[in-house]
Amino acid sequence: MHGKRIILTGAGGGIGSQLAGKLAQEGASLSLTDINAQALQVCRESIASDNVHTVTADIYKAADRQRIVDETLAHLGGIDILINAAGINPFGVYAEQDAALIQRTLEINTISPMLLVRAVLPTLLAQNSGQIVNIGSTFGSIGFAWFSAYSASKFAMRGFSQALRRELADTGVDVQYIAPRAVKTAINSQAVYDMAAAVKMNMDEPEEVARLIISKIRKREKESHLGFPESLFVRINALFPGLVDRAVRGQNRIAYRHAKKIG
Repeated sequence: MHGKRIILTGAGGGIGSQLAGKLAQEGASLSLTDINAQALQVCRESIASDNVHTVTADIYKAADRQRIVDETLAHLGGIDILINAAGINPFGVYAEQDAALIQRTLEINTISPMLLVRAVLPTLLAQNSGQIVNIGSTFGSIGFAWFSAYSASKFAMRGFSQALRRELADTGVDVQYIAPRAVKTAINSQAVYDMAAAVKMNMDEPEEVARLIISKIRKREKESHLGFPESLFVRINALFPGLVDRAVRGQNRIAYRHAKKIG
């Protein structure tokens, strides 16, 4: 990562802040962005590097997306990698979820990163090199009950990454999709943690996930699923979704008791 000029969204917390710290340690030049100015400042102050620029921005706004690109080019002199790590993770009974929250989930997790990719692409194509890294989720390959909107948003990002990778196959721009399993971050509500404990869901520390993500970026792997046995379940679900339907039915009933408390 030494010398790479990187835009990182969602840098204010969770996986994003861990990625920022580790990338800086490896000598990357960073353009960190988040909608939360205070969290972004905390992240910046934790990094012992002068090669860091911060942009407080809402990536759903066209003007903010362009400002991220323009400020990155001005301060870092170019763009080598875009890492889309921003996201939200609503949990609850879909029929009872607020319509605005469902829409916002798709806006933040899917539409915004797609449009930021669109804003960055002219620069990467002009130099005929670069990497687009979309951080997904196991939920983008296995639809989880009570996470319907979140699963839909990550399924969409996985499909977008695959399609764009094929579209750019004859260029020097790579597209990666990296899917962690559940991660212990502030994106999760207490209800999620209670549910995870009840169903014995595996959850990883963000520091370890960040380390694995950087390893996958370095290797330029096209699609990566982090964590076992979840990575195996992804393959099983792709071939035998009905089998998975039956296998998780009891778990879903337990999770429902926690999802029902939301709202």
